[in-house]
Amino acid sequence: MAFVQNVPFFSIMISMFSGIISSVLPGKYAKWLNTAVITVIGVMSAWLLGYMIEVGGSYTFMMGHFPAPWGNEIRAGALEAAMALAFCMVMLLSMLGGRKKLDDEVEKSKHNIYYILTDLLLSSLLALVYTNDLFTAYVFVEINTISACGLIMIRQNGRTIEAAVRYMIMSLLGSGLLLMGICMLYDLTGHLLMSNIKEQVETIMAAGTYRIPMIITIGLITVGLSIKSALFPFHSWLPDAYGYSTVSSAAMLSSLVSKGYIFLLIKIFYRVIGFDIICESKILNVLFVFGLCGMIFGSVSAIMEKDIRRMIAFSSVAQIGYIYMGFGLGTTEGMVASIFHILAHSATKSLLFISAIGLTDVSAGSRSFFALTGAGYRNKIAGVGFTVGSLSMVGVPIFAGFVSKLLFAEAAVLHPTMKMLPTLIVLAISTILNAIYFLKTVIRIYVPEKKSVIKEKGYTTVTMGQQKLYTFTIVLFVMLNMALGMMSEPILHIIETGLSNFA
Repeated sequence: MAFVQNVPFFSIMISMFSGIISSVLPGKYAKWLNTAVITVIGVMSAWLLGYMIEVGGSYTFMMGHFPAPWGNEIRAGALEAAMALAFCMVMLLSMLGGRKKLDDEVEKSKHNIYYILTDLLLSSLLALVYTNDLFTAYVFVEINTISACGLIMIRQNGRTIEAAVRYMIMSLLGSGLLLMGICMLYDLTGHLLMSNIKEQVETIMAAGTYRIPMIITIGLITVGLSIKSALFPFHSWLPDAYGYSTVSSAAMLSSLVSKGYIFLLIKIFYRVIGFDIICESKILNVLFVFGLCGMIFGSVSAIMEKDIRRMIAFSSVAQIGYIYMGFGLGTTEGMVASIFHILAHSATKSLLFISAIGLTDVSAGSRSFFALTGAGYRNKIAGVGFTVGSLSMVGVPIFAGFVSKLLFAEAAVLHPTMKMLPTLIVLAISTILNAIYFLKTVIRIYVPEKKSVIKEKGYTTVTMGQQKLYTFTIVLFVMLNMALGMMSEPILHIIETGLSNFA
């Protein structure tokens, strides 16, 4: 085994142990440890990605050198490495972009707790990406949930505590359904390793025995993870959780947490059940309908919202709808489009949250739509970042969101079924709705405000030189977004290769 093949194991363990070490460090040193760990794991993930592209295929890593079915396994390929790299990049930039605000939002005595939660969140996301064992996946789903809940409520005000409780209630409901599904699957197959389960599932479905229990199991697992990833109509916790948490928390929660659950669901569809069996079960039809509804409802709710951060949060409901709509098409092209949208949305939504805080800071801290008048002039780099993120969400060429929408449209047209027309119609309507609420905000931040109003309301102006780290973060986010938009071909090749290895 090449040394680089140890990267998945080391990535998970390093992030977990850094959380333990941070518990005895002052906030200042926990911050630098957190930054170093995310950077190192990102570099290691890039190393693994290069290796997997060169050798192709995927490999399994036995934990403790106990073979299946007794031992635990990690499985890695190009897609898993790419997803780990993307998660590390977005998390690092989210932490850097919100670092200055952390002092205002979180008590200094709790800074090390914040970094502990971030380290645990990273370890759980990496484990969900790499694990080849269903029960291990469930354990890290719970670690992910607890970490996310802590990141929401660490601000310690009424809004965040209420949001954290609502998040915990809905998330535990999803966890319960997921655990029931895993228990039933273990009862039916006698295995917890994904590849072993798939062999037994194929045997069961071919023999025609236990088909109904298997369909129920598939439904429980799918609905459980759909609830946890905030698919419409299970999204009620999302606007407050994203809208009132710290800016770094909002960027990470919207970009990473739900995507970890969705990626696990993709692995279950391909590696545990088998995509052909998933299509036969008709569960994808349900996801398709909910996805279409989420695309419309999330956008309409965002249009009605006057708080910029809640507007961005409701936009996430629509974007998660896109991902599940792609699943619902039941084709490889639809799945490729959904996975690319996971990357595009992660890069774009975190950019929007980080940019929005820069705009509200120069508007006397007000998040009201009307208070943002002229904010793009008062904080120029935040205005540029928000504009790029908005154009990407609308689907303007050269940005990541354009490629996503093009892929969804192509996926619908390449396999003309009854789903083609609803997909294209809702895609068009959702794009128009996206343009309404994002572009009206862009116009608002570039409408000059009267000097008398600026003086009266105490608005301030910040230059790029006064916020060098923030400016650096926004520039990197913009470059990442444009890279996804203009160099999508190799990324799509990695996704297509990864899905073929999943199967």
